[in-house]
Order: sequence, then structure tokens, then C-alpha cells
Amino acid sequence: MVEASVQRANMGFIGAIVAVATIGGFLFGYDSGAVNGTQDGLRQAFALGDDGLGFTVGSLLIGCFIGAFSAGRLADVLGRRNVMMIAALLFLFGALVQGFAHEHTIFLIARIIGGMAVGAASVLSPAYISEVAPASVRGRLTTMQQIMIIVGLTAAFVANYFLAKAAGTSTSPFWGGIDAWRWMYLLQAIPAAVFFVALLFIPESPRFLVSKGRNEKAHAVLTSLFGGQIADTKLAEIRDTFSVDHRPRLSDLRSPGGGVRPIVWAGLLLAVFQQLVGINVIFYYGATLWQLAGFTEDQSLQINIVSGALSIAACFVAMAVIDRIGRKPLLLIGSAGMAATLFALVYAFGNGTLDPAGKLQLSANLGTLALIAANLYVIFFNVSWGPVMWVMLGEMFPNQMRGSALAVCGFAQWFANYLIAQTFPRMASWSLAGSYTFYAVAAVISFFLVQRFIKETKGRELEEMQG
Repeated sequence: MVEASVQRANMGFIGAIVAVATIGGFLFGYDSGAVNGTQDGLRQAFALGDDGLGFTVGSLLIGCFIGAFSAGRLADVLGRRNVMMIAALLFLFGALVQGFAHEHTIFLIARIIGGMAVGAASVLSPAYISEVAPASVRGRLTTMQQIMIIVGLTAAFVANYFLAKAAGTSTSPFWGGIDAWRWMYLLQAIPAAVFFVALLFIPESPRFLVSKGRNEKAHAVLTSLFGGQIADTKLAEIRDTFSVDHRPRLSDLRSPGGGVRPIVWAGLLLAVFQQLVGINVIFYYGATLWQLAGFTEDQSLQINIVSGALSIAACFVAMAVIDRIGRKPLLLIGSAGMAATLFALVYAFGNGTLDPAGKLQLSANLGTLALIAANLYVIFFNVSWGPVMWVMLGEMFPNQMRGSALAVCGFAQWFANYLIAQTFPRMASWSLAGSYTFYAVAAVISFFLVQRFIKETKGRELEEMQG
């Protein structure tokens, strides 16, 4: 097996490719986070109650699980880069229409279309990076996807804060007489356009090219990545991993003895439990969550920015250690840390009081505990499950089934995400402590599932992955 070392690889070219691919992660994060500061505007513009708001926020995720499944399959037909270009156009369309829509149905359609772009980028960016990166640094480079997701989320939080502050409130008119909350969506059009143009300048994945029999083009790409000598041997290794009797297809996920292959079940475990621990409640509903806990809108938006900054720092820690200590140890550390901090949040919310209007009030000590616990929770997630899940989904499957497995696992991940986002407003109206008890128990369960079913992939070439 050829070791495509960092020293012999063209890391400047690979770095440029990764930078372009992770713009999709930035847009993924921005689109997910923009809604955080727009919920008052959505309620007023479209006369939404709790259930209506939950569906409107969650409608993005309907698009996400459609987009993730479709992109995984289309990537085996059209190529990784071409499907990412389609996603860039969907990002652009979704941002503009969400910003200008005055009919709720039109807004929902645009949000679902934007979600399709998010779902596509979520599975294809890490898979593409994995397919062009040397094994020895693949974890670090793929972790850049999660960093860019959090940078996008934080950029949305910062934009939301300053737009609301400049306009007075998120529902006040701003540039061009357009409400500030609408600008929170419209600003996304700029990076979406940049993403589309930048994709024109990077190559297609060599593993996709081999799967389509375009071996000369694949060799040229491999040569530009690793040099001619490594390209010759690497091309032969990649060709050996594809079936000679058929192109990649969904049925490759079936085990020869019947049922679904164990590696696919492992991927589904990672995909679903990354969401069941409740991380996106903080990302989607952070402003609402902290207002429920007694903070003002301005304070809540500032808390979001702090959480985003801590998330970015945690992702850099993950990037520094993921190729040294491995994926599985990070997952176990994250599960344990999230369980402890989530139970601390349960204690804080469970011991709050209600004001005459029925709004939760936390004492100074409980409020401090909740803030510290929530930010530690975000740190544990982003040093572990946040980046590691995407890294592993991009690398753990054999070449023959990677697109199909990503389709299924991406669908499951976003469907679980949708269920969490859809149910939180109603669950929170019943009991914040009860909601967080569910997420904490999921974190405990995830620890034991990882310990039992997840196998380490650190340092292994993609051609070594077994199904």
C-alpha cells in the first residue's frame, strides 16, 4: 500500500482544494445559524405560533435530508464537484427568496431548497476532502469542514447581532426599508456566489473518475496531488476497490449474507446520535433558549457569539489531535463530557422559578451555572462528535459504496436533526429540564454504543476500508 506522505504530496494545491470545498461548510453553518435571530420576525411576518415556528425552522431540515440523500446518489452519477456546484446555486436561490418572501408558503419552499443545498454540502464536502487528502493528515483536513461550519454559524450570529443592534430590533426596517431579520438571510447570497465560482477551479475527485472509467483524467488529478510515481500505484489501488461488474449503486450496502452491512449500521449510529444529544437546539434556538431562561434578546445574541467563538476554538483543538489520538477516543471523551454538562443544565433549568407570566427565571447562581454548562457542552461537542462524525462518514466506507452509504447516513442524520428541531419549541413549552434530560440520556447511551461498535480509522488509506 502506498503511503502518500505529507512531504511528497502537493500540500499547497490540496490546501487550496480544501479551502474551496469548505466554503460549503461555511454556507451550511450560516444557513443553519441565520434563523437563530429571525424568529421574532418570522412570528410577526407570518403570524406563527409555537408549532408553526417549529415547522418553519425545521423546514430547512426537510430539505437537508432530501439533499443529503440525493447528493450522495447523484455524486456517483454526476461527480462530487458538479453536485457541489448545483448546491451552490441552491444556496444562492434559497438566500434571496427567503429574504424577500412575503408569503409563508414561498418562504417555506425557499427554505427547503436552501436545506437541500445544506444537506448536499454536509455529505459531499467532507467526502470530497477525504478523497483528495493524504491519509496521514486526512482527519485534520476534513476537520476544517466542521471549523467552517462553526465559522458560518458564528458569522450568522455576529451578523444577526449587529443587524438587530443597528436597526434597533430584529423586526425593525434597515437598509432599503427591508426588515433587519430579512437581511440576515440575504447576506448569505455573497458567499454562495463565491462558492460557485471557486468550484470552477478545482478538479473532480479521482475516485469518482475511476468509478466512471476515466482513468487518464484520474491519473492526471492524482499526479497533481501526489506526483507521478505515487499516481501510478495509487490509480491501480483505487481501480482494485471498484467492482468490475457494475458501477456503485444502493444495493452495495447489502451484506452478501443478507441485511445491511455492519459498517453502514456504524455510520447510522454516528449520524443519528450526533443529533440526539441536542446540539442544534443551541444553534437553531439559542436566542429563544436564553430568552426562555430570562435573558434579554441583546444578551441572548451575545451569548450565541461567545458559544460560536468557543466552538471554533474547540474545533482547532480537534484538528490538532485527531490524527494523533484517533477518532474513537475523541468520540468517547465527547460523549462523557456532553452527558455531564447536559445534566448540569437539567439541574439549572429544573430549579428555576416561574414569573407571573409563566416565564422561567433563573437565579444569578443558576444562570451562571447554565451559561458555563452550555458553553462547556458546546466545547465537548466540537472537540469530538461535531467534526469526528463528518470525518468518519467521509472516510469509513469502501470506495464502491461511499456515495450510497453517505446518502443513507446523511438522510438519517438530517432526519434526526429535523425531529429535534421540530419538537424543541413544544418540549420547551412543557419543560426545559425535561427536554435536556432526553439529550443527556442520549449522550450517555452514545458513549456505550461508540465503545462497542465504532472501529478506529486513523491513518488508514481509503482503499483499506472494509465493509
